[in-house]
Amino acid sequence: MAASSTRRTVPSASRTGRTRSSASCSAAAAAELGYTQSAVSRQIAGLERQLGVPLVRRHARGVRPTPAGEVFRHHALVVLNEAERALRAVREMRDGTLSRPLAVGATPSLAAGIVPAAIGRLLDRAAPLRWSLLPGLSEQLHDRVIAGDLDVAVVTDAPPGLPNDPRVERRFLGMDEMVVVLPAGHPRAGRGPVHIQELADQTWVEDNDGSAALLHQHAARAGVTARIDLTAADLPGKTALVATGHAIALIPEVLTCALRTDVTTVALVDPPTRGIYAITPRRDPHPSAGLLLDQLATAFGPPSSRPRHAPAD
Repeated sequence: MAASSTRRTVPSASRTGRTRSSASCSAAAAAELGYTQSAVSRQIAGLERQLGVPLVRRHARGVRPTPAGEVFRHHALVVLNEAERALRAVREMRDGTLSRPLAVGATPSLAAGIVPAAIGRLLDRAAPLRWSLLPGLSEQLHDRVIAGDLDVAVVTDAPPGLPNDPRVERRFLGMDEMVVVLPAGHPRAGRGPVHIQELADQTWVEDNDGSAALLHQHAARAGVTARIDLTAADLPGKTALVATGHAIALIPEVLTCALRTDVTTVALVDPPTRGIYAITPRRDPHPSAGLLLDQLATAFGPPSSRPRHAPAD
């Protein structure tokens, strides 16, 4: 069958395939779709002919998706979700209720507290606003702003730093000191600022290259080596390894308000720091982006109270 014919058939068959894959029998799928059972079966059979593989496996109690059917269902969900968003946007425009969602990105430590709190303050002061929050690493978030996927990204200049990109506006928000997170029963828990030399014999865990670079640089300045023997996939995994006594870790101070209760933190003498920035696209900025940046800036105090810092580019 021609490719154009396949493209015409796939959207409606996608909805059928998605529903039938999630339903245990043809009758249930037909009822959900508002079709007859035979119509559902014909659509599935037609799609299987076009693709050349079976999508469902029939058995006495109904149907189950084949591996190919599971792959198709995954992609069909994406197509159908986008189609439903398009229909909703057109209806909102028709009814005069269209509002552009505010897409926000933030590094995981900032997405854990400061950024959602700023969005909350914005919503308290502004008209109703649809929004989303995507956690990610600074480099990834920068690329999403350039691609038009994000209206605001709250990022840091931790290694490898932020690029000087003329396509984005960059606003300095404040400085963040790094602290050490320890198991609650650690011998140094509850003490004042410690020198990194006191922790040189400890096992460390890290979850990204930027944080590891800050730790190595800080230790090198003190003439010691930090032994990073464990790696975690993300911040929750990192703090879980700390909580269970396997390691200690360097984390941003902004994260301390969202830490689990079975860990604690201790400050470092002359700690490593990172600058926090908000980036927005120069072209077509979101009408509410500036208001959100103002709320983010309040979380770090007035500019006069912030330490002087040269951004790492």
